[in-house]
Amino acid sequence: MVRGKTQMKRIENPTSRQVTFSKRRGGLLKKAFELSVLCDAEVALVVFSPRGRLYEFASSSMKNTIERYKTVTKDNLGRQTVQQDIEKVKADAEGLSKKLDALEACKSKLLGQNLEECSIEELQSLEVKIERSLLGIRAMKTRRFEEQLSTLRQKGDEVAAGQ
Repeated sequence: MVRGKTQMKRIENPTSRQVTFSKRRGGLLKKAFELSVLCDAEVALVVFSPRGRLYEFASSSMKNTIERYKTVTKDNLGRQTVQQDIEKVKADAEGLSKKLDALEACKSKLLGQNLEECSIEELQSLEVKIERSLLGIRAMKTRRFEEQLSTLRQKGDEVAAGQ
């Protein structure tokens, strides 16, 4: 009799499904036992049936094996988290360094330095930015002069009123 490859999908017939579960569960428990004996491995296996029954195998204490598993996975997660944090900080630092370089280049151009490599469009854009800045600076300067003038007029009025 030739066995064919079993298609991996849910067995629809409940009786066939239960028979397959029982046979495969037995084979799985046997393999777990063989692995622990032949290779001196610490093995713990937990299986719940579709009806909720528990089947288990442990080459040593199930509790100790589970605690060992928790410890190992926690340590690995901790290492992965630290490594991911380091990589994120490196990437952030690299991104910030590039932004800083770009800002320094922009500042240099706004101050009229390193303009040789600029295209006509970049130079026109710089000119517009500088003109806008100059308008803002002049407006602020005018406001301050007006405030000082107002303050001086008040003082002048107070002096004139006091005489």
